[in-house]
Amino acid sequence: MLPAVAVAVAVALAVAVAVAVALPAAPALRHRLLRSALLRAAGWTRRRLELRGSEVRRSQERRLRRLLPPGTARGSDAFRERYPLGQSCPDEVLGGQVSPLRPWTLICSCWGTDPPLQGSLLYLDILRTTFPQALAPRGTALLSWAPACPRAPAGWPLPTLYCTPAEASALPSRAAALRVQLLFALRMRALRVLEAGLASELQDALLALRTGWHGLAQDLALGRVSPQPGLPEDTRGRLQALLAPDATRAAEVRAECARSFEGIVQRLWPQLEVVVVGTAYSTEQHYCDALRQADCKGLPFYCPFYQASGALLGVNLWPQEPTPRFLLCPDWAFCEFLPCPAEEEPRTVLLDELWEGREYRLVLTARPGEYRCRAGEVLRVTGFHKQCPMVELVRRESQALSVRGESIPEDQFCRSLCRAVGMWPGARLVDYVCVESTLLGASSGACAPHYEVFVELRGLRDLSEGQRYKLDQCLQEDFPIYKSFRFKGSIGPLRLHMVGAGAFARLRDALGSAIPMPRVLREERLLQLIQNTVIS
Repeated sequence: MLPAVAVAVAVALAVAVAVAVALPAAPALRHRLLRSALLRAAGWTRRRLELRGSEVRRSQERRLRRLLPPGTARGSDAFRERYPLGQSCPDEVLGGQVSPLRPWTLICSCWGTDPPLQGSLLYLDILRTTFPQALAPRGTALLSWAPACPRAPAGWPLPTLYCTPAEASALPSRAAALRVQLLFALRMRALRVLEAGLASELQDALLALRTGWHGLAQDLALGRVSPQPGLPEDTRGRLQALLAPDATRAAEVRAECARSFEGIVQRLWPQLEVVVVGTAYSTEQHYCDALRQADCKGLPFYCPFYQASGALLGVNLWPQEPTPRFLLCPDWAFCEFLPCPAEEEPRTVLLDELWEGREYRLVLTARPGEYRCRAGEVLRVTGFHKQCPMVELVRRESQALSVRGESIPEDQFCRSLCRAVGMWPGARLVDYVCVESTLLGASSGACAPHYEVFVELRGLRDLSEGQRYKLDQCLQEDFPIYKSFRFKGSIGPLRLHMVGAGAFARLRDALGSAIPMPRVLREERLLQLIQNTVIS
């Protein structure tokens, strides 16, 4: 039955895509044909996911066979005996240039396993069923910067979704790219979806709106792209040719921004249905929470994908839930898990051996030749969809603080910091980053090893010594080992610094690539940059 259905779907897709590709001069018809073909493929992908969810072990064994060299001993048990647990996976962001969608590519998706394509097809299917108008032509604006390694938007197989010029993502300057993309988003009042590659990109684009809305409104009124650093003149000319003067829309932007910025996204785009953040990272969850409470108030946030070390591993089938949960797809990678806390003789468990409510470290085999890599991710199992586990992101192990082997995880440090900020009247935490004193070198003085924390706040202009001590006190209350080291004097008092507005946007510009915001700085050049922005 299933092969016959696959053949029928493949033939229909081939015809629809071929016709759509041949109609570049009729964009509306091209969009409808492509959307129809892709949604048919998405329905098939969803049915296959449901089928594979009932045979997880078999699907995982099948995926492993595809990843191993020919003639290798078969089976997960033999695989684990032959290959020891490896080193950490390369820390990559899901990206890479995607090829233009062709009939043969889509047809092969009915039988093969192409996680980026299948993930995007599922994304389109979920949008169609949950947000009815989200697939309108040119109804999605993209905020994403990836100059060296282009990062595909969530709905890349259907490029007619996007009103944002693709060239804007590849500008040499992150700040310039986000401002240009924001300008093209602002001109589309009937926007349905606002999509960002990372939550920090959305945060910085909206910060550019807060600080530069006068100039953006003027550009809308005149139909121009203003010169700026990091925007080559020839590129600016090509982008400007896509704009037309729109004094009415410029007046709307001015009026809404002059009122306030709480709920500004919904007011600027009254038909907006959802805010999409392409990939979820534990270090970026703070931005999603802050945006929900302020600029994006009243709008659902949807993080469709979970990826680790450049490999797509899971998809979020529940877009309206406030905390993203990801279904680990058994066809996309071979996954193993180390229970937390670590055991003396670690033995991995497989995808169908997980327990609800427990935390696990992820061990990944996603590419031929890269076997059993430690992904550095800690996941919590929240339930099961058929036999497939649903997981939440907990933390990245590389973001733990440790100067004496005490190891304070990033998620727990964030909770302690938020608790301390809550004791400062009127203060709201915008952003933060930590440094271990070993990175400071001689500038740390002769004191004991300690943490230095840099925060950006709203509602507070200065920090008193009592307020600074609150964070150290919260850490001692939350982490007995830290308290013990502080009592012995082997860890010195935490030093807290307040930085000026926009400091973290400049820090992310200096990272040089589109990566999740690090919470612990490991490079001296980044430390010096943030030190130069301290105001208190």
